[in-house]
Amino acid sequence: MKGAYVSHHKIKLTAFDYILYTLMGIFSVVTLYPIYYALIGSLNEGQDFINGGIWLYPRVFTLSNYAVVLADARLWRSFVITVLKTGIGSLTGLAFTSTVAYAMSRRELKGRKFFHAINIFTMFFGGGLVPYFLVIVALGLYDSFLVYIIPSLYSVYNMIVISSFFHSIPNDLHEVAKIDGASEFTTFTRIYVPLSTPVLATVALWLAVGHWNGYFGTMVYTRGTDLMTLQYYLLKLIKESSMPEQGNLPSEMYEQVNSQTVSYSAMVIATVPVLMVYPFLQRFFTKGIAIGSLKG
Repeated sequence: MKGAYVSHHKIKLTAFDYILYTLMGIFSVVTLYPIYYALIGSLNEGQDFINGGIWLYPRVFTLSNYAVVLADARLWRSFVITVLKTGIGSLTGLAFTSTVAYAMSRRELKGRKFFHAINIFTMFFGGGLVPYFLVIVALGLYDSFLVYIIPSLYSVYNMIVISSFFHSIPNDLHEVAKIDGASEFTTFTRIYVPLSTPVLATVALWLAVGHWNGYFGTMVYTRGTDLMTLQYYLLKLIKESSMPEQGNLPSEMYEQVNSQTVSYSAMVIATVPVLMVYPFLQRFFTKGIAIGSLKG
């Protein structure tokens, strides 16, 4: 009887609940509509799009915008560069940062407080863009693919999050491994890494999204188009209002598009890979951030 009563009991919504739901709905629309607008713009004929009035659905449906973008050799070159940058940068950054985080989580580390203070100092103070640029040039990283990898190997914030998670792992496991003769590297890779999947997956997604969306490094630390990333390719299309290089497509197809609708198509193409990966790692978000931020 009690269970039946609870199952049929209606929850009363207060005025504050209605206000909250309304604000959440408005926020969702404001957040999602620009993405939807880019999608319908990419599916509309370019010359018709100039006339305006397209808000809910394509008025003159066409796939010409996507065909023109996909025929541009710069898109595929920048896509390959971005995939390599994201894959290599995320893996190496996660490996390096988590290794430092493991060392910083060990209370017996000599000079731990000194190293921690230096790390915190770098979060608030920096030399600026010009000195950083001079260091990049001095190290021979300018206009090199490694300029995407080496400077992003380490993040103090990510180190603190992962280190806090490592603190939550019982120290008895470390002591048992030490008694069994396991080295620190073995303890780290065989015990701490498998137990830290949520926070490592969360940080990996942060790194991947950062690498995927990055364009500033291309703009400042490279020249030419050989190392152009996908986001910088989009920036050039949008900022310069330029059309992609003409490929092996009928000239009539290029007459049906304009720089704006082509830019929308490129935006959608660049967003799809992130949308495909995100659902697989989303379940680690809440657990990884909460434990990594609060436990220590």
